[in-house]
Amino acid sequence: MALVSKRLLQRRADRSGPKDYEHLLQVDDVHLSFKGVKAIDGVSFHVDDGELFAIIGPNGAGKTSLFNSINQVYKPQEGDIIWKGDSVMGLKPNKTAELGIARTFQNIALYPHMTVTENMLTGRHVRMESGWLAGSIWLGKAKKEEIENRGIVEDIIDFLEIEQWRKYPVGLLPYGIQKRVELGRALAMDPELLMLDEPVAGMNLEETEDMARFILDVRDELEIAIILVEHDMRLVMDIADRVLVMDFGKQIAVGTPAEVQQNPNVIKAYLGEEVETV
Repeated sequence: MALVSKRLLQRRADRSGPKDYEHLLQVDDVHLSFKGVKAIDGVSFHVDDGELFAIIGPNGAGKTSLFNSINQVYKPQEGDIIWKGDSVMGLKPNKTAELGIARTFQNIALYPHMTVTENMLTGRHVRMESGWLAGSIWLGKAKKEEIENRGIVEDIIDFLEIEQWRKYPVGLLPYGIQKRVELGRALAMDPELLMLDEPVAGMNLEETEDMARFILDVRDELEIAIILVEHDMRLVMDIADRVLVMDFGKQIAVGTPAEVQQNPNVIKAYLGEEVETV
């Protein structure tokens, strides 16, 4: 089990106050088109605090488009996306990050010439209050803030068991470790919802098992809700609480892993047959 520092436990406790919303995230009948081509066609679901929710489907099903809509990189033409009771529609992506929605990417998006620590510190920018001038002088509040942020990053490095690589440029590290660093950078944003876009893509069996363990630790130890997009069906069925299945932008099933595995529409989608939408 990953090491959980007192500081990370305190940050978890800070998020556990009274809730004045029904669902952490609610996606309500979202439609997204590009020049008449439907990328998302009436998808609805919700994610609750501490839940591990997976989104699966064949290539081109609209999974990454849905991710980009949740953090407002894409702007759906219809429907609503509600975060803790309030709509995020029309916000800029940096604002959704500040609200507590963090993500990783299908392709590694790290700075290869920067160290592990430096890359993960970039995830703290949404939590920094000192301006660039105070930071360049590095006195008073700016100095105190950077020391605190470095402490948080060091806790995450320990949590993900990458201490031995903390001073290495990430471009020199094995692929599986780079994916773990990207997970750490997202955690450094102090999210309440973590969106993982194919976190084990390209990994061997050992790397996949390690990443699955850390994903579960994030949910169970840090109590951070997770939305997972992944093609590794064994991983999804082993760790997800609920699963949404998409095909050609449409929602065809949602339920527990056992329920979706037995759904005839899901079986048809993966066999390339015509399915009924729900």
